[in-house]
Amino acid sequence: MSRVSFVETDERRHGVRAALQGLGTNPVKGKAVLVKPNFNTADPCPGSTHNDTLVALVDEIWSMGAGRVSLGERSYPRTGKVMEQKGVLPLLKDRDVEIVDFDGLDSRDWVEFRPPISHWPDGFRIARPILEAECLVSTCCLKTHQFGGVFTLSLKLHVGVVPTRRHGFDYMSQLHGSPDQRKMIAEVNEPFSPDLVVLDGLEAFVDGGPATGRQVRGRVFLASADRVAVDAVGVAVLKTLGSNPEIMDRPIFEQEQIARAAELGLGASSAKDIDLVAADEASRSYRDRVAGILEQG
Repeated sequence: MSRVSFVETDERRHGVRAALQGLGTNPVKGKAVLVKPNFNTADPCPGSTHNDTLVALVDEIWSMGAGRVSLGERSYPRTGKVMEQKGVLPLLKDRDVEIVDFDGLDSRDWVEFRPPISHWPDGFRIARPILEAECLVSTCCLKTHQFGGVFTLSLKLHVGVVPTRRHGFDYMSQLHGSPDQRKMIAEVNEPFSPDLVVLDGLEAFVDGGPATGRQVRGRVFLASADRVAVDAVGVAVLKTLGSNPEIMDRPIFEQEQIARAAELGLGASSAKDIDLVAADEASRSYRDRVAGILEQG
């Protein structure tokens, strides 16, 4: 069973702390932790990771006994510019967090993978810091994706560890031009595994996305070591909130991102594999509604 901690909240610091406590594990203690945020653009949350969520997560990681904390990202525009626009650089500096800007990686540090069965015609590459992280912590938002992805949660977050044209590779054109985009999103997750995923669903895009869209209050935080389970529960939350037909009219485990990830053995393959736990009594009623939708599919 993949445990997913569920918190109903209106406050990000509480959401992060309660979600992590609800897991009952500490994967970061004594480890060199690499945090992968959603900084594809600098658009306001849920277009990108909220600064308050990032700060709260870093503070919790330190308090849980991490040996070192760094942040690694590749944005759609220049990564350094996105971080500057978001105003996170001084916040991270104050917390002794090293910045690993994937734009500065040498070509040899984009490691090539050619899986024997893949929808990527020539394979793909992954940033070496992701592959070599002693402890990888990913934090994503809750939103739909209007450009073929359907939704962008923890699996889609990791497209940001694949290079772009400015790094000398044309993978993003392949991805966005393919009818198999959702399967390809899942496949880039195969070479690595996050130790922890935290989803900020305080606000959500229930249509549009990933940068802008129809926004509602989601009032939820999730945490798990299973990124497929996080995405399945995240889609169930979107169904609870009322989303677009691509979300509402398709069973959760028939969504191509989730189905392909499950096929690859990356996590839960059905609702029966997920232990959705309310992190506190105040979250139980909301958790029960989402669990019901998850079970229905």
